[in-house]
Amino acid sequence: MKHLFRKITGTLCLVASLAVAPQALAEDGYTQAKTTFQQANQTQKFFDSAYGYALFPTVGKGGIGIGAAYGKGRVYQGGNYQGDTSLTQVSFGFQLGGQAYSEVIFFKDKAAYKDFTSGSFEFGAQASAVAINIGANAQAGTTGNSVGAGKKAASASYINGMAVFTVAKGGLMFEAALAGQSFTFEEK
Repeated sequence: MKHLFRKITGTLCLVASLAVAPQALAEDGYTQAKTTFQQANQTQKFFDSAYGYALFPTVGKGGIGIGAAYGKGRVYQGGNYQGDTSLTQVSFGFQLGGQAYSEVIFFKDKAAYKDFTSGSFEFGAQASAVAINIGANAQAGTTGNSVGAGKKAASASYINGMAVFTVAKGGLMFEAALAGQSFTFEEK
């Protein structure tokens, strides 16, 4: 009887851990991405002064002629989790490869936060992001990416109330394409 009880208890613990594991991994992804951005000199001032921000731990992007990107994220205001967001991007033009990166979008004020969290928001083709990368530099944006060797001090300021930063996680993509990122928001 004791042996049967141990087996049942062990099985229940295994099932419970499998159910909790994806949530724990997701939490770790957000924590790791936030820590990475907080440690970068370029974004420290934004965490200190922004009204809020959207954080995407992993955005996957790939293409051959036609490209696409997708990522899930969370929106924070005053340091508090407010809801979920998703990023989609479709691009056309010369592009080849795939990459993964983290992205953070800072909102300067309540108006920019409300624009983003209105339910459906899209960056125009002129929007760009500052890429933060140690040991290499890159320029990433919705208008295209380029990569080079060495160190580069990236700087950014708010444009239309938002500032966007990315950190490369892996992969390589050659691109000369026009693209726009679209976002959805769902309050928690």
